[in-house]
Parts: sequence; structure tokens; C-alpha cells
Amino acid sequence: MTEAPVESPPTALNRRQTNIAFVAIMLGMLLAALDQTIVSTALPTIVTDLGGAGHMAWIVTAYMLAEAVSTVLSGKLGDLFGRKRVFQAGAVVFLAGSVVAGASTSMAMLIAARALQGIGGALMVTAMALIADVIPLRERGKYQGALGAVFGVTTVLGPTLGGLFTDHASWRWCFYANLPVGIIMIAVVAKAIPQVRAAARPVIDCAGIALVALASCALVLGLEWGGSEYAWGSAMIIGLFIGSVVLYVAFVLVELRAKDPMLPMSLFRQPVFTVCAVLSFIVGFAMLGAMTYLPTYVQYVNGSSATMSGVRTLPMVLGLLITLMVSGSVISATGRYKVFPIVGTAVMGVGLFLMSTMDRNTSTFLMSLNMFLLGLGIGLAMQVLTIAVQNTVPHSQLGTATSRVTFFRTIGSSFGTAIFGTLYQSQLDDNLGAAVAESGVPAQVANSASALWQLPVTRIAPILDAYTDSITFVFRWVVPVAAVGFVVAWFLKEVPLRDTSRAAASDMGEGFAAPDSSDRVAQLERAIAAAMSKLKGDAALRQDIHAASGSSVEGGEAWALGQIHWYDRIQGSASLTAIAGTHRLPIEALEPLFADVVEAGYARRDGDVLRLTAAGSAELDRLHDAWRRRLDTQLQDWDLTDTEDRALLEQALDNIATRLANESEPPRVPVSA
Repeated sequence: MTEAPVESPPTALNRRQTNIAFVAIMLGMLLAALDQTIVSTALPTIVTDLGGAGHMAWIVTAYMLAEAVSTVLSGKLGDLFGRKRVFQAGAVVFLAGSVVAGASTSMAMLIAARALQGIGGALMVTAMALIADVIPLRERGKYQGALGAVFGVTTVLGPTLGGLFTDHASWRWCFYANLPVGIIMIAVVAKAIPQVRAAARPVIDCAGIALVALASCALVLGLEWGGSEYAWGSAMIIGLFIGSVVLYVAFVLVELRAKDPMLPMSLFRQPVFTVCAVLSFIVGFAMLGAMTYLPTYVQYVNGSSATMSGVRTLPMVLGLLITLMVSGSVISATGRYKVFPIVGTAVMGVGLFLMSTMDRNTSTFLMSLNMFLLGLGIGLAMQVLTIAVQNTVPHSQLGTATSRVTFFRTIGSSFGTAIFGTLYQSQLDDNLGAAVAESGVPAQVANSASALWQLPVTRIAPILDAYTDSITFVFRWVVPVAAVGFVVAWFLKEVPLRDTSRAAASDMGEGFAAPDSSDRVAQLERAIAAAMSKLKGDAALRQDIHAASGSSVEGGEAWALGQIHWYDRIQGSASLTAIAGTHRLPIEALEPLFADVVEAGYARRDGDVLRLTAAGSAELDRLHDAWRRRLDTQLQDWDLTDTEDRALLEQALDNIATRLANESEPPRVPVSA
């Protein structure tokens, strides 16, 4: 394993600057998440305009595959060039992809643009790591939880927004709408977020990333083209499948020898990780596959508009949100989690089976109930996966394991969409041809949901049945996938939850498994911050820490010493003007406080520049040590027998204690000052 990178310290931001920076980061995550699902309700209209119905799934799959692979690179690139620069570069690439997608004149052009969007969206997920550069540690858990929740909510509400754009503007605005938001975001990030970069050069597993990308693309192409572009027994399809197997084997061999592998094979020696990776793949498979094709069903079979097709899928969203919140609260309170993926995959299978029995006469209530059940099952299974992994892997692998479980879910989403598309198109080609011949409706009309429903229902009934049979056939064949998940879930080992995992369980954002940083120290800091969230309020906690430290400095003086130390680390010297400017306080208001610190012998002043004396450094050391002792008490349930694990934790704890000792709130200044 490589040494964890040591970062330059982040610039201190005041509350207003912090909130502005967070909004910019949140917008980046929102855009990346939204474009996973926003096109699902627009797909029938896109196919009508551009043709290429057989490639419809690739509009979603191209984005997901590109994002999955690029996400692995984003953390390393952030270490190499700085997370701010990578975030901005990702936004530029994403917006370029959005422009090309909106202007597409062919299905091939749109698919290529979606892949470009996926690359940019993946780079923007450095937002989760960027939080560490701008948010004080004591508040980081709250902000990261909100960011994860934003990712989840936009993921599931995307279809409704896509429908609104399609009906009231054009499907092209599903992409053009990104431009104003993205431009504002880039401008705000440039001004509000400091540039922080790792001192150590990261090791990038280029061979591993290339092999897994090629293997996944070969497999998805084989699944997509089989039975449509080429016969299943053709040399092309067999070659793609054999090629994908060879590439995956080569990937495993490379990872076994890589200095810093993108997917450490040692993770699979841990049963909890293996089970969670499989379940994460299955959850992604079922969720995005269903969300992609349900709007198509509703538009063709029920004659709903694009907007209403998004609204009609909301019962699935509601069920998912309910079980995410309930299961998280129960896990946090009881520490028990194994039952949730077992029940979840079972309910998911029942929901998929019931959806496979629908026809054009199925009532809206019954269809909504079936979708609701599917959502309940997915939500029950989702919440556990990252929590179980975080709870069991060594801390030296915490970031890698968490991000790779998310990777498997994204790959599962790609495969699910591709397989749904293959099953759907193979059935539709046969069913629709016979229905067109029976009804006498022109094929061009039969391929357009809006044109089809201009005709009498009695005439188009065979075509509606063709679409119904094709989509319900897909759901029927996905039931065995849920059954596999049900069997696998029984092998999930239940381990008593660490305090950090209990805190994470109550965070809905964790359930959505938003793409996250694989930086090991950053993940440890986040985990420890989650444990600290259970402690009493900030003011009371700081009073306790101050009393335990034995320091003689009071709260305002401790803040002043911390600011001097902080700025000395950042800029090489601490300027009173810079400190006042950061906190938007007049220098005159801070002068008495810093004069007292100098008079007490804790600092020296030379003009505007302040430096700690030995006595001042000793007082800060006492506060640092007191924070370390409090943090140690919060981690008593962590297994720290591994030498590397303990060393990594020591580094993270020292970083955290230093931040906490310097992150006091500034003293209150009278308005008159």
C-alpha cells in the first residue's frame, strides 16, 4: 500500500464563504447525478426524432460506464492536480458533452456526447472530497450527509424533470439546461474554493483502469448487439464475450501485481465486502433498469405524456425513500442490519414479478402499488451496503472499499440498462411487426407514442399489447436476478456496528452510495467526524476539552492562538489583516484580543505579523492532546491490531486534532465595533 498523501492545509473560510462554496459543490453533484436518469422519460421522443430504437439503452449506458470508470481516476487526478482544478475541468467536459448532446442529429452522436458527459460527471464527484477543503471538520458530517441526500433525491426525481423539459420545451433541453447552472458553478468555484493539493504524487493504476473499461464495454456491447445487430451465435457476439472474459482475467492478474491497484483483490478475502459488492451490483441493475424502461411503458401502453410518465413512477421513488429512512433509523438504533437486504431482495423480486403481470387494462392504482413494492425492496437493500463495508474493513482500506462498492452499483446499473434493452428490443422486433400487420397502422406511427395515441384505441390495441408484452417480458426475466440477490444476502455476516457506522446509518445520503473519495485519510476523518456527531453541543464540548487540557488560555485567546498557528502553516506567517479579512471583522475589534495574547507571552508581534512563542505553542499542544484523548474514547470499538491501520489512524487523528484545536468560532464583536 502507498503512504497516504499529506495535503497542504486548507484556507480558513468564514461562514458566508463556506456556504457559498458548499452551494457550488452541491450544484456539481446535482448535475452529475441528475443526468443519470433525466433522459429516461425523454427516450421515446428521442427515438422518434433520431431513430435507432435498438440503441436506446446506450443513451443511459454510455453515461454510466464512462462515469464508473472515470470515477476511479478522479481521486488520483485530484491528488495530482488539486481537487479544485479537477472539479472545474470535469464541469467543462460535462458542459461540452451537454452542448453536443443537445445538438445531436444522430443516435451515434448522442451516445458519444453522453459518454463525454459521463467522464465530466465522474470528475465532478470529487465534490465529496472537496468538502474537506472548505468545511470545518466539526460540521463536515452534516454537509456531507446533505450532499449525499442531494445525489439520491436528484437520481430518483430526474425522470419527472426530463418529462417536463420534453413536453414543454424539447428533449434537447434535458442537456441545454445544464449550461447556465454549470457556468455559474464554475465561476463560484473559481472564486470561493481554495486550491489544495497533495504533497505526494499518487500512483495511478492505468493498466487496471484501461482493462476494466475495455472488458466492461465489450460485455455490454455483446449484450446490447446480441439478437438485434448480430445473431447470438455470430462470430462478433461470441468474440465480444470471449474478449470480455480474457480482459477481465487480465485485469485480475494486473491488480494482483499493481503497486496501488484500483480494486485490491485482498478485499474479496473479506466476505462482507464480497457479499455487499454482489448486492450493490444487483440493486443498481434493478433500480436503473426499471427506472429507464418504466416511462417507456407508461407512454406507449397508457398514452401518458412524458411529464406524466415521470410522475407515474413516483410511487417507486416514495417506497425507496420510506425504506431508506426507516431502515437507517432502525439500524442506527439496534445495530442490526442483516435482515434488511434479505427482506429487501425478496420484496424487490415480488415487485418485479407483479410488474411482469401487468397489461394495458391494469389500473393506475395497481400499477402504482407494484412500483411502490419494487421501491420498498430496493430501499431496504440499499441502505446496508456501504455501512456494512465501512463497519468491517480495516481502516487502511476504508476509502477504497467504500468507493468500490459504489463502483459495482454503477456497473450494475450499466449492465441492467443494457440487458433490459436487449430483452426489450428482441421481443419488440417480433411483437411489433406482427401487431403492425394486424392493425394496419404504419410502422412510423407505431414507433411514436404521441402519434400512436392520436388513433382510436380499438385500432391500436394490438400495438399496445406488443409494447406491453415486450416490457413485461423484461421484468419477468429480471426476477431471477432478485432471487440471486436474496440467496446472496443470507451470506452477509452481521458484525456489531462501530459507533461511526451507527452515525452513518442514520444518514440517508449513505444509502444512495454517492460516489466518494477513495483517499484513506479523508475517509477516516469523515468516519471520525460521524462519531463526533453523537457528542454534546459544540460550545459545551469545547468547554469540556478546555478543562481537560489544563490550558490556562481562555476561549477567545485559544481562538487567537489557533488562528496564528493556522495562518503560519498556510502562508508562512500570520497577518492580523488576513485573519480579520477572512472572518469579516474589523481589525480594531481584534486588536485588544491579540494584544492580550502578546502581553501574556503567548505570541510575538512585528508590525502586522504575529508568531507563536514557545509558551503559546505549548498551550496549543495541550489543547491538541486533549482533543486526541477525546477522539480516542470515541474509537474504542475499532479494531486497531493491524500496524498499518494504527499508523494511518494516528495520522488521521493528528490531522483532526490539529484542525479542532484551531477551528474555534471567532469571538463575538459588538455591532458598534
